[in-house]
Amino acid sequence: MRTYLDCIPCFLRQALDAARLVSPDPALHERLLRDVLRWTAGMELSQPPPVMGQRIHRQLRALTGQEDPYRAAKQEQNRMALALLAELRDRIAAAADSLEMAVRLAVAGNVIDMGANGAVAEADVRAALERALAEPLIGDMDGFRRRAGRARSILYLADNAGEIVFDRVLVEALRPARVTVAVRGAPVLNDATREDARVAGLSEIAEIIDNGSDAPGTLLADCSEAFRREFAAADMLVAKGQGNYETLNQGPREVFFLFKAKCPVIAERANVPLGAHLVVRHLPTDRGEAGVLGPRP
Repeated sequence: MRTYLDCIPCFLRQALDAARLVSPDPALHERLLRDVLRWTAGMELSQPPPVMGQRIHRQLRALTGQEDPYRAAKQEQNRMALALLAELRDRIAAAADSLEMAVRLAVAGNVIDMGANGAVAEADVRAALERALAEPLIGDMDGFRRRAGRARSILYLADNAGEIVFDRVLVEALRPARVTVAVRGAPVLNDATREDARVAGLSEIAEIIDNGSDAPGTLLADCSEAFRREFAAADMLVAKGQGNYETLNQGPREVFFLFKAKCPVIAERANVPLGAHLVVRHLPTDRGEAGVLGPRP
């Protein structure tokens, strides 16, 4: 997905929020914001938004000297989500359609996003759980079910810390022996890394790999060769979150994107209401970007 003009104010807001989160120094806040203003003035809009996100957060780490400025926030998000794990499993066990419930809960976990929301409280996560039950799941759930039913191998691209606990219950529903979970190769925002996968317990049930990149999405050209081999070989690709949607929805493979439409630009591109819970099936075409939502339930 290309970068739109409406993305530019979001870059500035995200940069300022991030700078204030990790440092009380107004001079650092101004420095980062001026850098982002300069970069956006000359950026190539054909690139997906996570390209700029990667640049912003690399600069933030350089200015602060912190390898992982969001470490404390991620630890708290993992704690909040793990406290809900038993409840998530109970909801799936009680559901008439356990796979759909696991997908709903995985999408609900996508509220834990410091790129789109800045900060997330426990009340936000509980509210997201209730919405996951009450609101329609828009998209191609039937296609997801069929593909999952016949896939021998599934590559599951994780998104954020905390959210990765919600991913765990879907991985469990997908039979984890055939699932490989991919996380970011280095810290960026509150995106999940190997440590978050370990804390969530995913490393106990599935193979964990990283993509070799510090972009808040999956920029295939920036990923490791080992990750690209896994990406090409998997029978089914599942990608969580808006960053993965922005970077892979013009890609060469069929991908099932699971996310909440938290951004007006994304909602418009997917032709859904803002806040919708989505299972978007990307089918490669000669024209590039394609999102197949399927019938609304």
